[in-house]
Amino acid sequence: MILHVIKAKYIEDYKVEVFFNDGRKGIADLSDALRGPIFKPLKDKNMFSQFKVDELLETIVWPNGADLAPEYIYYQAFKNEKELEEQFKEWGYMSHQKMNLTR
Repeated sequence: MILHVIKAKYIEDYKVEVFFNDGRKGIADLSDALRGPIFKPLKDKNMFSQFKVDELLETIVWPNGADLAPEYIYYQAFKNEKELEEQFKEWGYMSHQKMNLTR
């Protein structure tokens, strides 16, 4: 299944409630993604909160052209769920803490 964001709602700070096409919903803290020139303007919480779900890209996008991969958003929403750990490894998303424990 190809993962898509179907709905998203601003919560607070850099947190977004996200709904995915696999039926899951969760809250993703996207503060770690706000690095680099395209994301720098989004550190302004007012600007950050102006995202929308782009129907063509099927993910969150901002007015300045920034967007995030649905898999990254999914990881941020569910990274502590043990049953998804193998999927996150496959996608290349591992928390630093977990990576250090496996070395």
